[in-house]
Amino acid sequence: MPRLFLVLAVALAPMSILAQPNEAAAPKPGDSPATAAAADRAWAFSVAAYGYIVPNDSDYLQPTVTADRGWLHLEARYNYEARKTASAWVGYNYSAGEQLTFEVTPMLGFVFGETAGIAPGYKASLAYRRVTLYTEGEYVFDASNSADNFFYTWSELSFAPVDAFRFGLVIQRTKAYKTQFEIQRGLLAGFTARMLEFTTYVFNLDGDPAVVLAVAVTF
Repeated sequence: MPRLFLVLAVALAPMSILAQPNEAAAPKPGDSPATAAAADRAWAFSVAAYGYIVPNDSDYLQPTVTADRGWLHLEARYNYEARKTASAWVGYNYSAGEQLTFEVTPMLGFVFGETAGIAPGYKASLAYRRVTLYTEGEYVFDASNSADNFFYTWSELSFAPVDAFRFGLVIQRTKAYKTQFEIQRGLLAGFTARMLEFTTYVFNLDGDPAVVLAVAVTF
């Protein structure tokens, strides 16, 4: 566990110091057409690191980097579909609603490394006031063996009583490490400070718990 804390701190500290909030990253209600158009042309970035503390297995780090500009979504992942495996993604951002908001990003990914293939995927969220349902998933078509094709999913249902804190439920289905559960269930708690977010996930409370420590920065 101390090793993962150290890796997360080293990986994210420089970005938290250098990154500045991008106020023009998204149009706001009441913006003029020129201001909204400028927001659509602005890039928004995020860098996240997920430290997996896995029972009866080796701990590992899963980094994800995203870049968005208007409808365009780009993403890179490592140790996500499988260990020692990377993936590169392109997607289309769509959003609708004001009080009840809906966002969806259909994506196509290319997977390479220990696992290689192609993966259609998605990200989506539905939010109303302080309740948010978020889900992401993909189906990996393994290039070497179709028997290794796999559907991965991660979903969260969270409630934020205040802006800086949220808690809720999480499920995931993964092939990156083995557990006694095909669908892992757990709890989450997260804190936000400016453009930094820290979240702890605990899976398999009724078995051998797996802990995920996540740090993300957006700019």
